[in-house]
Amino acid sequence: MKLLSIAVPCYNSEGYMRNCIESLLPGGEDVEIIIVDDGSTKDRTPQIADEYAAKYPDIVRVVHQENGGHGEAVNTGLKHATGVYFKVVDSDDWLDKENYPKVLERLSELVRSGQTADMVLCNYIYDKQGVKHKRTVRYTSALPQDTLFTWKDVKHFHLGQYILMHSVIYRTRMLQESGMELPKHTFYVDNIFVYYPLPHVKTLYYMDVALYHYFIGRADQSVNEQVMISRVDQQIKVNKIMIDQYDIGKIRNKKLRNYMVSYLSIMMTVSSIMLIRSGTPESLEKKKDLWQYLKKKARRLYYRLYYFSIFGRSMNLPGKGGRKVSVALYRMANRVMGFN
Repeated sequence: MKLLSIAVPCYNSEGYMRNCIESLLPGGEDVEIIIVDDGSTKDRTPQIADEYAAKYPDIVRVVHQENGGHGEAVNTGLKHATGVYFKVVDSDDWLDKENYPKVLERLSELVRSGQTADMVLCNYIYDKQGVKHKRTVRYTSALPQDTLFTWKDVKHFHLGQYILMHSVIYRTRMLQESGMELPKHTFYVDNIFVYYPLPHVKTLYYMDVALYHYFIGRADQSVNEQVMISRVDQQIKVNKIMIDQYDIGKIRNKKLRNYMVSYLSIMMTVSSIMLIRSGTPESLEKKKDLWQYLKKKARRLYYRLYYFSIFGRSMNLPGKGGRKVSVALYRMANRVMGFN
């Protein structure tokens, strides 16, 4: 059995997938690299994937499938995963050459000691193009280090410390048994990937090392602001799926419940600001409808986010002037956090 399965969703990724795969190969035969060619037709992605599988048959596996979107590629990777742990690395990102071996060694130690955590977390780097000093997201103030712990041991997550796909490694069996299935042909499903399994996670482990390099800079990237505005309906779809997935009020662990509320608050904020930035009457109506959807599905959560969350209040200031303030606050946060 492999120690770690790494799914690499690829769609017309010829220009950068080699850099990603080359960063994963040093894991050797402890690692299973599952390249999912998601119906690429415009370049040599399928051929490059097959080239690596032929050259490294004990490490690299390739699955060619009809285009189903990023979520379906992750679903496929998870279905084929045989490792104790599972991670997703997008084809334009890569793993840190110094810290990758350290993480693999720690995963191996956990398995050998019988302390296989449901979720292992590491730091990640915003590798923003053109920025000299790359920002690293760390969890040292929120999570115990180098020890197995539960949600009751978690402290407060500060702004920008949210658990993202880049920071998580899941226990494969736990993730498979959770029943998570990401929607097809939908962007921003990485939010579901980190949100849906949370109530199934009973034990956690955190290493204060930067493992994942999250590249930001391509004009067509899904986190580019103009792209996000053009795909705001996809953001809303994911937002509503997350609202529907759990009755958060019934999550018994208070710290887990509070974290999930906070995550949903960020999702509502992102959807709202993109609709405000769009600036059309139709978009503003969609923002109103989204908040009403939350109210209908989870009234107590709606009041908590709308009236008692700084994000909810700032995204729902009345009138044109209020919307300008909302955008100004968003831009200020973006300058500090550098998230797109």
